[in-house]
Amino acid sequence: MDQGYEEDVVPMRGFARSLSMSNVRTVGLTLAAIPRAMRILRARRADVVVGGGGYMAGPVAVAARLLRIPLLLTEADSHLGLANRLAAPFARRVALAFPVLGRGGEKYVVTGRPIDVAVAQADRAAARSEMGIAPDELCVLVTGGSQGARTLNTAIATAYGTRPPFTLIHIAGAKQVDDVRTLLGAEPDPARYRLMGFTDRFHQTVAAADLVVSRSGGTIFEIAAIGRPSILVPYPHATADHQTKNAMWLVDAGAAEMIPDHECSPERLREAIDRLLADPEHRARMSYAARSVARPDAADRIVEMIEQMAGA
Repeated sequence: MDQGYEEDVVPMRGFARSLSMSNVRTVGLTLAAIPRAMRILRARRADVVVGGGGYMAGPVAVAARLLRIPLLLTEADSHLGLANRLAAPFARRVALAFPVLGRGGEKYVVTGRPIDVAVAQADRAAARSEMGIAPDELCVLVTGGSQGARTLNTAIATAYGTRPPFTLIHIAGAKQVDDVRTLLGAEPDPARYRLMGFTDRFHQTVAAADLVVSRSGGTIFEIAAIGRPSILVPYPHATADHQTKNAMWLVDAGAAEMIPDHECSPERLREAIDRLLADPEHRARMSYAARSVARPDAADRIVEMIEQMAGA
């Protein structure tokens, strides 16, 4: 409802990844979700159903097939998730963020991952003006996503302390920001170290930065679209190790460097950051490479497919 869209709620939950009695109840909820989804689709007079993965996609995909409503699936990562693998036979099109081995032909279309219009329009000068960062000041953004990343938080705070030799924007995660303050041992210098738990202006922090240090989930599409060089530290427990595959998309393009999580020590991270900050020409080449592989038109391409399916 935050964006003004009406919502229909269907009771549902995901399956446990191990043998569990709770899965018996989940099976019941899944079977019950199909006729409920059918009633909603009829009431809404849906012309096309779009699935974004997750456990709710399965019952809705089956409902769409039973009602003969065209189904389009979207996959945000570098592998097809379980829900999308199960729903793919029912889909007319599958929009992929990355090429996926074995998924080709007319059904599978590599569109990239949709980003907000504000991301594509993000501007370095405007972002720095908004955040009070001087045009000629070196700036590094470190982020582990909305939940934070303990490895990154520990490495960056230990590497530079409370007064780094550049402006540091550190998005530590709402549940970990106090741990970072404890690790630092003192309140960081606000002129040099911008410590925060979360921001709803993430694209502005990326635009303001000369270098981004990040996990390699969906944020890499924003980093690429804005054209920032990056050091990526994939989350090691991501399903099918998809964050490493995501990171390699930018590494192979020459837009990023990758440090495995178990190698992300304060010394290793500091060496990589200092080396890249000292080489503006290399960073410029990385920025160009990032923009060259970005797909800022992903949302438009998906909408075009939806409209074609609706008119078929």
